[in-house]
Amino acid sequence: MIYLDYCATTPMSEKALEVFTKASTHFFGNPNSLHDEGAKAKSLLEQSRKEIAKCINGDPKGIYFTGGGSDSNNLAIKTLVKGKSGHIITTAVEHFSVINTFLQLQEEGYQITFLEVDQEGKISLSKLREALQENTILVSIGHANSDIGTIQDLHQIGMFLNEKKILFHSDCVQSFGKIPIDVTNLQIDSIALSSHKVYGPKGVGAVYISPRIDWKPLIPNTTHENGFRAGTINVPGIASFAEAAIEICRKMPEEERRLHRLSQHLMQRLSEYDVDFSLVGHRTDRLSHHLSLRIHGVEGQWLMLKLNQKDIAISTGTACKVGEQTASKTMLELGFPKEAATELIRISLGNHTTMEHMEATANAFKEIVEDYLNQGGAK
Repeated sequence: MIYLDYCATTPMSEKALEVFTKASTHFFGNPNSLHDEGAKAKSLLEQSRKEIAKCINGDPKGIYFTGGGSDSNNLAIKTLVKGKSGHIITTAVEHFSVINTFLQLQEEGYQITFLEVDQEGKISLSKLREALQENTILVSIGHANSDIGTIQDLHQIGMFLNEKKILFHSDCVQSFGKIPIDVTNLQIDSIALSSHKVYGPKGVGAVYISPRIDWKPLIPNTTHENGFRAGTINVPGIASFAEAAIEICRKMPEEERRLHRLSQHLMQRLSEYDVDFSLVGHRTDRLSHHLSLRIHGVEGQWLMLKLNQKDIAISTGTACKVGEQTASKTMLELGFPKEAATELIRISLGNHTTMEHMEATANAFKEIVEDYLNQGGAK
């Protein structure tokens, strides 16, 4: 099968698998245990913490390991606001793990503002400025949108919020390993990361919270991860995550250029084959491996299933909400009518994607769309 759904998940790299196996065999101890096996596991855990921190130019003391990207967003946001009250700002196109966390906080009495974005998915700094209140305690804006690939200008936002002394969190699950993240330069207080988006194992993630931020544990008397998250640490998974992160961050510049060439080639081929499509999201400030396409007049889920029959795997957006709605929530927030929002498909490229895959995918699109139109658009 031609796999083009890397935004949903990635296969584990050979090095990550090798590290996972070795760590499971030789570093199985509980890092909180005081015997030698525990000390070995603790040493590997701390080395992994340092490697993840290097990838984002952060202090290792600010890295806390979690159960994945959604877990990271939930824990980071709730930790940052614990013991406080007031106003929080986010956007209407965040990942559901962020949206749902804020909806829960709203029920608990926090005032939440969901900023609108323009039709390319960008937020306006002027609108953010207008939304601020005297009691604003946190702003959470995702780095790159999982549905449409648009990248936000975190540096501009970070500088502004730092001047206002307002905490700034960003969901960096989709951007980590794809574009540079420097938490110091961007002036971000907190970010969320996920292992399985960068060729590491599932069920592992990380939060970075700047060590200069004072926070309180969500669960009192928690001992693991300095009180940030309860439960025995998954040392083999974390070590594997760190190896995958080292590998993807080292190859990032050349891989970003390669995937950009492939994605542009696919769109060129679709144009040559007279496939009626448009790119959704920002045309330039977007992830190079990510294509959010609207195939005009063709329902996205139907097209996805037809491509699957040809052994090509794509998606219609964020996998966390599959089956719950046919219209893309993100597209609706961008101002598209419901009919157009049902036509979104997402193609995301990765390490194993080749030019031959792009040619085969373009040919499959051509055949499917032609058959669809020849049958009068009947599904």
